[in-house]
Amino acid sequence: MVASDADADLSILKEADEVRGIGATRAYLDADRLLAVAEETGCSAIHPGWGFLSENATFAARCEASRITFVGPRSLSIRLMGDKAVARRTMRNLGLDPIPGGDGVVPDASAAREAADAMGYPVLLKAVGGGGGRGLRLVRSAGEIEDAFTSASAEAASAFKNGDMYMERYIEGGRHIEIQVLGDGELTIPLRERECSVQRRHQKLLEESPSPAIDRDTADEIGARAADACTRLGYRGAGTIEMLLDDAGDLWFMEMNTRLQVEHTVTEMLTGLDLVELQLRVAANEPLHVEPKFRGHAIQCRINAEDPAQNFKPTPGTVRRLRFPEGEGIRVDTHLREGDAVSPHYDSMIAKLVVHADTRDAAIAKMEQALRSVEIEGVSTTIPIHTKVLADARFRSGDYDTRLLEEIA
Repeated sequence: MVASDADADLSILKEADEVRGIGATRAYLDADRLLAVAEETGCSAIHPGWGFLSENATFAARCEASRITFVGPRSLSIRLMGDKAVARRTMRNLGLDPIPGGDGVVPDASAAREAADAMGYPVLLKAVGGGGGRGLRLVRSAGEIEDAFTSASAEAASAFKNGDMYMERYIEGGRHIEIQVLGDGELTIPLRERECSVQRRHQKLLEESPSPAIDRDTADEIGARAADACTRLGYRGAGTIEMLLDDAGDLWFMEMNTRLQVEHTVTEMLTGLDLVELQLRVAANEPLHVEPKFRGHAIQCRINAEDPAQNFKPTPGTVRRLRFPEGEGIRVDTHLREGDAVSPHYDSMIAKLVVHADTRDAAIAKMEQALRSVEIEGVSTTIPIHTKVLADARFRSGDYDTRLLEEIA
């Protein structure tokens, strides 16, 4: 395991067989340093997790050149899907319709305004190498274009070392549906869809599976199409096809995340599969022999060190008390222990709380009880807003969209 200076005091490092320090706060993005550590230790594989260099095609290619197994897709797949404009064209050719918009890079604010005027407002400016809501701006009128383009491009250049932008039509009130896939280069298995519409500024806060928005036949059909597209790409490892469901019931391709996602735990609870283990098996060139059995309903809450009462202001600090519920159908993933600090340098997530039950109503009730049992002291958390979401009539009915959180927060 590697750790930056900012993470050097985390208790979880004591549980690792070996820990190598890699230096400064941004060291997780330092490919040279990470590869040097890999060679020093004689390690045969690098698992990049779900952030930092996990979708960096250049890093994956350097691992391949160094004969170090990159636990993830081949660099070519990451490159094809990592450039969102290229991914739109690629997936259209493979049978998944992208959200209407332009397929090419918008070179500057003037070109962006011309394209938006032709497309019609509102539009989304999006970073071609983006993710996690960074490098993304909603533009509702021509007067907003210049500032939106400048700020989004600068943010993308800082986060992804690539400030290129593209544009697509903004779908009001869409639902964010994503399909988990797992491939071995010859076969791709669809592992059902996840509903990820409870978001704030395009950052997911709560996920559930299966989605209450689409019927089983539709879900199975789009899952099969997504898996077929990935098979034709020769895709290896875990990945997610992200789609947007509009008011007319049409599903549109948004992007593909060529990595494990934070919410993969929802799928694991639904299927009983260990996706990290399967990633490692695929990376070791084992063929997939998986017959998933889908059961019941799963919900995940991302508990972050943020204060919903202060516009979700981050609240880094030392966690003085940390207690989570236990029991059948309850899972908690966290890297923190009592006395650890939530760093101001990285994502503010404290834990993922996941529940599983036979029905959606039962899963909601179990999550409400689980949240009441959580004890966290030292930092403010998002638990109050999770509780409000679960109690909201629209969420409980399943009839909600990406505007839900802004309407109740």
